[in-house]
Amino acid sequence: MDPRDLWSEALAGMLARPVRSALTTLGTVLGITTLVITLGIAATAGNQIVGRFDELTATSITVEVPTSEDGPLVAWDSPGELTRLRGVTAAAAVAQNTRSSNLSVRSNTLVDPTRVTDQSLAVVAATAGLPGAVLGRMVAGRFYDEGHVRRRDRVVVLGEQAAKMLGVTRLEGAPAVFVGDRAYTVIGVLGGFRRDQALSTAVIVPPTVGREFGLKDVTRVLVNTSLGAAELIASQAPRALSPAYSAQLHVLAPASPTRARDAVQDDVNGLFLILGLVSLVVGAVGIANVTLVTVMERIAEIGLRRALGAARRHIAGQFLLESTLTGLAGGVVGASLGVLAVVAVSAARQWTPVLDLRLALAAPVAGALVGLLAGLYPALRAARMEPVEALR
Repeated sequence: MDPRDLWSEALAGMLARPVRSALTTLGTVLGITTLVITLGIAATAGNQIVGRFDELTATSITVEVPTSEDGPLVAWDSPGELTRLRGVTAAAAVAQNTRSSNLSVRSNTLVDPTRVTDQSLAVVAATAGLPGAVLGRMVAGRFYDEGHVRRRDRVVVLGEQAAKMLGVTRLEGAPAVFVGDRAYTVIGVLGGFRRDQALSTAVIVPPTVGREFGLKDVTRVLVNTSLGAAELIASQAPRALSPAYSAQLHVLAPASPTRARDAVQDDVNGLFLILGLVSLVVGAVGIANVTLVTVMERIAEIGLRRALGAARRHIAGQFLLESTLTGLAGGVVGASLGVLAVVAVSAARQWTPVLDLRLALAAPVAGALVGLLAGLYPALRAARMEPVEALR
């Protein structure tokens, strides 16, 4: 049998009943459309998750420094070594212990004699890079600098909430706070903490002043990085801070945004892929059912062809080609509708659509394969018919 004749006969068999053929392809269309939408939306949403990933979480690193009998593991000037690494935007060393976490602090009573100004606050020693490390801003005044540290000036910076609790609302006249019986000049108020919000209720002092409260050794180092550099900096930070004791430092680094995207994408794919496969199975059953009905309706035609010399393979090939073409048509239509749906959803959400060209090309092939598998049994049944029984 000439392949062109086989093609024309199969095409004529499909077009003889266009409504039935359209309804038959509907199941395949739904399955392929669901698969394309699922994979396309999952990829697009995963891309948006990375794009909108909380930059603060993705760029914040904390290096915890344990106490050691051998002396301080990290020097106060070590954050300067970190800032030399490409990708580090800010770094600061911080010291805090249980002794300094609950000290009696009161403000200069000349500010407001009627206010109860005695509070229990934490005293924290930190290097001059703390505002950048906590992504904060100076609400009033200024933060101390290296000059204050070298001169051992008795200055402090209050966290925004600590300043409100102490009634320090203005810095004109150099107000003072008393920690125990020692007076310290307030030169600034730090607020807007985006990380380590607990410092908002603390009294922040230079490392030289912190020694008066037992804050001699660095207990943690706060590091901010550029987006995407956190994983690399996390591996380099211990060696940069303390080459000799890098193994004893504990680094708290954020999870990779790419891993988060892949995890979400896998979850979405796994959830909706089942729905797409169920739709494909329903489509395959529909194609098999309609093809089998077509075989039963065309028994006389099959018998006539066999009587005129058509072999079993010719009959099987005709019905297999018809079911394959039905699946292929469903795959093409389903892939087109799926791509349009992904673009429409992305446009409505103002996302950038992420489409895999291989998926769009593989969808029609998947539809044709579904049609081919669905038509196997009906084609074999048609091929097994004897000419005499069919004509009878």
